[in-house]
Amino acid sequence: MKSSIFTKFTKVLSLSVLTLGLTTSSLHAETKKDFKVAWSIYVGWMPWDVIASEKIIDKWATKYGINIDLVQINDYIESINQYSAGQFDGAAMVNIDALSIPAASGVDSTVLIMGDYSNGNDVIISKTANDVKDLKGSTLNLLELSVSHYFLARTLEKNGLSERDISIVNTSDADIVSAYTTADVQNVVAWKPQVSEIMKMDNAKNIYDSSKIPGEIMDMLVVNTQTLKDNPNFGKAMVGAWYEMMGIMTSNSEKSKKYKTFMAMNSGTDLAGFNDQLKTTHMYYDAKKAVEFVQSPEIIKTMKFISKFSFDHGLYGDGASDENFVGIEFPNGKTIGDKGNIKLRFDDTYMKMAAESSL
Repeated sequence: MKSSIFTKFTKVLSLSVLTLGLTTSSLHAETKKDFKVAWSIYVGWMPWDVIASEKIIDKWATKYGINIDLVQINDYIESINQYSAGQFDGAAMVNIDALSIPAASGVDSTVLIMGDYSNGNDVIISKTANDVKDLKGSTLNLLELSVSHYFLARTLEKNGLSERDISIVNTSDADIVSAYTTADVQNVVAWKPQVSEIMKMDNAKNIYDSSKIPGEIMDMLVVNTQTLKDNPNFGKAMVGAWYEMMGIMTSNSEKSKKYKTFMAMNSGTDLAGFNDQLKTTHMYYDAKKAVEFVQSPEIIKTMKFISKFSFDHGLYGDGASDENFVGIEFPNGKTIGDKGNIKLRFDDTYMKMAAESSL
């Protein structure tokens, strides 16, 4: 489930604890055979459920003489915190969380797989407003310091407004649907599947969605950089299993339907509901397309937006002097931020191998 942190105080405290509590293994990785990767429920990450249950990951791990345990964690943020503390070698997460939690905490992390981006899953819904400019002076309910918060900030910016023009009421993703049913709540920012539930109500209007900022809300598989460097077979097995699954999902076969039905059921919906979520999720089924996206200049622009949002909202903690606090590396040697503190890396190496079928 996609969400960032609860309150600024909790987030900064969490970063401090993580920074102090990094395990020796996360700082000094070494060659090993056993790996653990965390994932949580979200449409773009449900393939990991099938990859684990159908033993696709076991096949690829065996090919490279290693063992990989894919672990579902019900609390998304907790999965990232556990990864950051060295309890997992990798985790599924959104780009803003990859930057503001592990990377900002000092955990050098690599984007191994670019899975998808939200292409309409995140929505501003209103009972009264007809467009974004109508939101001026109003109150919006959303999960503060989350993907929804970033999406709102970018939406306001693109429509000539800012956060100073609105008020925010911090509302958990678990409560956002019920909140909209109350008379006091006029506007919410949420993501699917909650959006689907809210949009069934008579007084719900989609006034802006994430298809207007394509490529900015990315869902990724992030791994510890040193672990990957010391264990390239770990990267090969993970990427091999993922793109085998992507091939099945696009095969229009009975197996594809069976697996999608399984993913739908385990994510709390039916096949129609799951397919509805997929429609507004730009999945990178093709490794070549994922590589092209990671190499594009647009991703650099997006991460500059993410860096500024993270600094402006205190997600880097008190030690950061500006948005360049964390260095971010892209393919072909391009970087932004502090080159002496590169902690997030968009690496196309293993996806290239999948595109070239050299795994």
